[in-house]
Amino acid sequence: MSQLLKYKDYILSMPSGALTKEQLLVPELLLDSHQNMSLYYIPFEYVNEQAKIMIIGITPGFTQMAIAYEQARLGLLENMPHPEIDRRAKAVASFAGTMRQNLYEMLDAIRLPEALSIESSRSLFEQERHLLHTTSAVRYPVFQSGENYTGHQPELAKSVFLMRYAREILLTELQAARDALVVPLGKSVADVLQQFTREGLLDGERCLFHMPHPSGANGHRRRQFAERKAELERTVHSWFGRE
Repeated sequence: MSQLLKYKDYILSMPSGALTKEQLLVPELLLDSHQNMSLYYIPFEYVNEQAKIMIIGITPGFTQMAIAYEQARLGLLENMPHPEIDRRAKAVASFAGTMRQNLYEMLDAIRLPEALSIESSRSLFEQERHLLHTTSAVRYPVFQSGENYTGHQPELAKSVFLMRYAREILLTELQAARDALVVPLGKSVADVLQQFTREGLLDGERCLFHMPHPSGANGHRRRQFAERKAELERTVHSWFGRE
């Protein structure tokens, strides 16, 4: 259920154009905090229960947060229904930036488009968006001393504070989109899903546990992907080839 009504007035007070940390990392949008970590609201509550693939990041970064709020402000000005604003904000902002291109290349290489009978992985973010659900291990943006949380120090799966959100929100999304192949981006997210698997809460056969994070900052991405490509491709084939 969308929480936009609670934040509507503040969002409408935002100026048009690019938004800054001074405008977004504010008490009005703060959801929770622990030690040097702060967690902020973002209009990312849409869940595509009919998705055939679910891509999971660590947590939305500031770039995604800013784009989502720009979209939310436009949607409110257009009097769009709140669930539709959530859907559009997520569609435009999720994994925005250069990492999308890296993600397309990896998904194409493990033959995901063939398994889904679509032209390319890029189309999942365009005309075939109905097949995709995007989310994060922690749905809401997390910042450490004002900087993007990267999944380390503390490790996501070992943080009681962050795992509470993963259990309350991500696990519910995984159960709602039960037919989706799950693509955790990077070890931090995979560790969370493997914990769910050990607890009997998630079917590990639907997870591409060894997909590298597509960020350009991951200098080992290409080597990691090459080492695991055959295994990842087998998992795709097995999941979509099941009766």
